[in-house]
Amino acid sequence: MIDWKRVEELRSEIGADGFVEVADMFLDEAGQAVQALVTGLPEGEIEAQLHFLKGSALNLGFAELASLCQDGERKAAAGYGSVIDTARIAALYHASRALLIAGMADGRLREGTAA
Repeated sequence: MIDWKRVEELRSEIGADGFVEVADMFLDEAGQAVQALVTGLPEGEIEAQLHFLKGSALNLGFAELASLCQDGERKAAAGYGSVIDTARIAALYHASRALLIAGMADGRLREGTAA
């Protein structure tokens, strides 16, 4: 669900304090994007929202969420935005978020230790 190696790389690149700031910002912005997807967006905005969410998820190591968003982004680009399972995206975001927060709280940010 989470690429802990990517999380640790980002943390090493920007430091522990910077990581917490980036993670907080991501979780806030991604949460808003997920909420917008779930509550409904005009057809023309779905692809852009999924693209944003995919990029943010990749940056923070939410690999499975990024993959699901990429699939949704392709569907939206092809005009099939109405078939995107936004509830699944939301559930995966919330599960990934919980794992990241648990890993941050426990200091378990290395691959395989926060699962």
